[in-house]
Amino acid sequence: MLKYLKNIFVLVFIVFAIWMLFIDSNSLLIHSELNEDINDLENEKAYYRKEMQKDKEAIKELSTDEGIEKLAREKYYMKKENEDIYIIEYQDSIKQEKEK
Repeated sequence: MLKYLKNIFVLVFIVFAIWMLFIDSNSLLIHSELNEDINDLENEKAYYRKEMQKDKEAIKELSTDEGIEKLAREKYYMKKENEDIYIIEYQDSIKQEKEK
């Protein structure tokens, strides 16, 4: 084994391999970090695509008069003339809102 380490070509190859794997700006460690970043960004991209699809469906629903009326009644408690609205809250839902 010592005989091979005395060879200049083997020494140069070992130094070159160490340099390329750990020290160089394009090292194996940098590539692994960049691959992790790429995977994180791909996951984020997939999440935002799902969110965009949900938003498109919400826009499509709100493009009709019935959808706008449903949103106004449920979220903003709006009502028609001569109409009464009763909001019923159960004991379970009140506790959950206080905890949040």
